Formats: sequence, structure tokens, C-alpha cells
Amino acid sequence: MGDALLLIHGFPLDASMWEPQEASLRERVPVVAPHLPGFGGSEPAGHVMTMNAAASRCVDALDAVRVERAVVCGLSMGGYVALEMWRSHRERVAGYLLSNTRARPDDEAGKERRRALAERLRREGSEFLVKDPGPLLSDQADQDQWERVRTIISAQPAEAIAAAALGMAERPDSTPDLPGIDVPTLVVTSTGDRLIPPEQTTPVADAIPGAALEIIEGPGHLSNMESPGEFTLLLERHLTLCGLL
Repeated sequence: MGDALLLIHGFPLDASMWEPQEASLRERVPVVAPHLPGFGGSEPAGHVMTMNAAASRCVDALDAVRVERAVVCGLSMGGYVALEMWRSHRERVAGYLLSNTRARPDDEAGKERRRALAERLRREGSEFLVKDPGPLLSDQADQDQWERVRTIISAQPAEAIAAAALGMAERPDSTPDLPGIDVPTLVVTSTGDRLIPPEQTTPVADAIPGAALEIIEGPGHLSNMESPGEFTLLLERHLTLCGLL
């Protein structure tokens, strides 16, 4: 098989968050959308799901369908994993769409919040997170969109969410890698994102040579779910630029 599209999901969801994009693209381009370790019923990676372990799971998914290179689309945590792929498996990367993500690691306060979340998940389970998942969507999101997000979160084991939180807390700084990225790159952010606001995402586009930046007006953190039509259109345009469509 030739090149494909690799979709890497965000936290604390699984690959089903990409259903709108898969539905639109699957007849036109090979799509690989793996569950990261422990999510979606997949094999966990242990107490901590490092970004390296997650990147290896993505490469295994490409190997399983004999894909050599992929245009890698990662949102939020998926963006951290996508950038890890540049360090560990850059020969597999044909292009990037990095959405609602950032290159810098957490500060100490952010790391402590993730550790506290992991501890609470292991102590109480995930019901509290399903009830109040934080600002994953904008204030304008409708009830159906929130219900879809909560349904996906509720299907994930608390242990997997905790392991991913700890893995994100210890992720390395990807900023030094950005100037060396030499594949077609599109960086996407959205004006309603309160978790990783545009001012944290736009520096990624500034640092990658030749990268394009698109700002979607309105949606929150999960821009592909809240504004699926606009997100998919941006993805289609980038796949065309990369020669996949």
C-alpha cells in the first residue's frame, strides 16, 4: 500500500472521535486510526503511557496494513504523539496536520495537575471525569455534541486515562525539533479552545519552516468534533497538498 492518513486521537477519548473525518475520507484515501495504548479496548502500555509507547503503537498500526509513510494528523495529545514520531520514526512521516496542540511540555503546576488526576482516577474511577470533562467543547456546543464526548470518555478504562495523564506529564519538549520538520505541515487551532488556546498553538506553525496556520472560528478544544465540516475540509486540502487526494 502507498501512503495513508494516520489519525491520532486526543485525551481522554479513543479513535472513534475521528468518525466524522473517517466517514468522509475512507472511500478516497487509506485511513489508519488506532486506539492509543489502553484506549478503545486496546492493550495497555503499563502504569505510564509514554508518548514513545503511543508513537510505537501508531507505527505498529501502519505496519499492520503495510503502510510505509503517513500524513499524520494529531489533535491535542495526538499532537504530542505525532511530534514524538518525528523523533523516533521520522521516516514514516509524509506530512503533518497538528491541531489544538503545543510543542512545549507542562510546567510544574501542569505536571502536578496531571498526577493528581491520575491518582484520583485510580482511586475513584472515571465517573467524575465523565460528568465534568472540562472545556473540551466551546460554550456554543450543543447537548448532542457533549453527549457524544461523554459517551466516548465513559467507555475508556480509568487506568488507561490515568496512564495517559502521567505520560503527558513527562513528555519531552518538542520545541527544538520544530525547525527540523521538513514535510508539508498544517497547524490548526480554534478560537473557542480554552485548554490549549490559539496563542499556545500558533508558535508551532511559526517554528516549522513553511508551515501553514488555520484558525477555525468558534469551536473549542475538540475542533474536529465540534466543527467537523470545516475541520474535514482543511484536512482534505492538506491531503491534496501532500498528494494523497
